[in-house]
Amino acid sequence: MTQTDKIITRFAPSPSGDLHLGHGYSAKLNYDFAEKHSGTFILRIEDIDHLRCKSEFEQSIFDDLNWLDLKWQTPIRRQSEHFDDYKKALDKLDQMGLLYPCFCTRKDIRSEIEDSSRAPHMRPKLGPEGIIYPGICRDLSHKEQTQKIADGIPHALRFNMAKALSLITEPLYWTDLKTGEQLADPEMLGDVVLARKDFPTSYHLSVVIDDHIQNISHVIRGQDLYYASHFHRLLQHLLGLNKLIYDHHPLLSTPDGNRLAKRDKSITLKSLRESGVRPDELDQIIKKYL
Repeated sequence: MTQTDKIITRFAPSPSGDLHLGHGYSAKLNYDFAEKHSGTFILRIEDIDHLRCKSEFEQSIFDDLNWLDLKWQTPIRRQSEHFDDYKKALDKLDQMGLLYPCFCTRKDIRSEIEDSSRAPHMRPKLGPEGIIYPGICRDLSHKEQTQKIADGIPHALRFNMAKALSLITEPLYWTDLKTGEQLADPEMLGDVVLARKDFPTSYHLSVVIDDHIQNISHVIRGQDLYYASHFHRLLQHLLGLNKLIYDHHPLLSTPDGNRLAKRDKSITLKSLRESGVRPDELDQIIKKYL
């Protein structure tokens, strides 16, 4: 499937802290792109992490974007209100045989990696996000899986990348506005976790579902998610979702090279607006961090 002809962008923050300058940069890029093309700008709240997301941070998001004079459509889609949508997608992937329960703790994975590092022929593979999951639980028998679940051992649902790629009969491509057409190479991310016991969906799954449901045409997001786009294209294909166009903008960082984070209180949008900074001064401040 392909995206609609109308330009629709979105800004999708998580209310787990105050937005920082980098969020403002991303929000403005999305808003300005939609406005330039007579399109629509959508605000979405990505609040699947119920342990960290709080209503006061959501209100702060509204206050920050209002300060920037950004307008968005209502009602707003909150991920926590749409778990059924993600469950349907998980069920479809499960019916295709593309999910398996993973009972590994971080310690289990670390031990497996340490053991394999002692054997040169078994060295763990590296991906853009670090060491790829070594597949400890991938080949458990159905009986072993059932017993572990019956024993109450916590588990996540992992995506069987190798099996998924075996279902692809022709190359998949996705488009980046800066780098052009890209051959999708999702294998670099390995067997991604798509759901956990406490979190019935993941960023990777929920974002492609939400973008499809909301008819997003262009995804403008940080460079740190460039490699995720390879995997998202695969999910779109398997689930019959819209094919989108992407643009990955530079990340803002401090003079010492550290990426801006919500814990950096001095450069939150809230601190800037409360200190008397005007919205029209923001572009000059952003340039200092690019």
